[in-house]
Parts: sequence; structure tokens; C-alpha cells
Amino acid sequence: MVLNPAIAWLVAGTLLCLVEAFVPTAFTAFAMGISAFLVALVAKLFPTFLALQVGLWMVFSVASVYLAHRLMPKRKVTAIEDATEAQTLTEILPGQTGRVLYEGNSWRARCGDEKCAIAPNQKVYVIGRQGTTLLVMPEHLLHS
Repeated sequence: MVLNPAIAWLVAGTLLCLVEAFVPTAFTAFAMGISAFLVALVAKLFPTFLALQVGLWMVFSVASVYLAHRLMPKRKVTAIEDATEAQTLTEILPGQTGRVLYEGNSWRARCGDEKCAIAPNQKVYVIGRQGTTLLVMPEHLLHS
């Protein structure tokens, strides 16, 4: 028994769309599945060589993935707002790191003034970030 190429493309398209449902691929698998459905339609209307169908699927896939990614909204890069409040969990010694509670999570932090130490349980302000380390300043230095 020979499998009808249109049915094979429908099965491939269905599987690719199902992959998107279980493994988020930023609509890449979904776009490739839709491309397989288009090739199934072409294979049904115009029976052609398998190599041409695969070529069509590749062209449709590249075009649909490109369009899907162009139409997706851009991710906003979240930046730390100026002077947001945090609280020290551990002592921050001059030039060293400690821990602060910021937005409900424990973060590694260093004082923005390399000569200043901050005691635990002190209110501080986040003034910046370097990688995963927050730069903080004690409240009394900002208000003086």
C-alpha cells in the first residue's frame, strides 16, 4: 500500500502543530505545520514529485516562520527603576556583596559606595544592576 502524499503532509502538519501545543517553540513548529497543510493542498490539486513538495514545504516554512516572528510583539526589557526600595538581609561589607530582599526575592547586592558598610535589616535603594548583582545605597546616604 502506497501512502498518498497529501495524507502524509496532513499528518506531518498535524504533528507539528501538536508539538507547538506541548513544547512552546515561539510558533516555529506551528508555522511549519501550517506550511505542511499548504503543501498537502498543493499535493492534492497538483500531484508532483516528492522533492518538489519538500522544496515547497521548506520555502513555505521559512516564509511563515519569518512572518510569524516579525508579527510577534517585541519583548520589553525590564529595567530596574531609579531608586526602588529593598531591605538588606545580610550585612554588606565595604567592597563586598551581601543579600537584599527586592520585590519579594533575595538578590546578591553590593553597596554603590565602595567605602560604605550596610547593616542587616536596613532600608536601601536600588540604584542599578551589574549582571545579577544589585547596586544599593543606604537610605541615610541618599537623604543627607
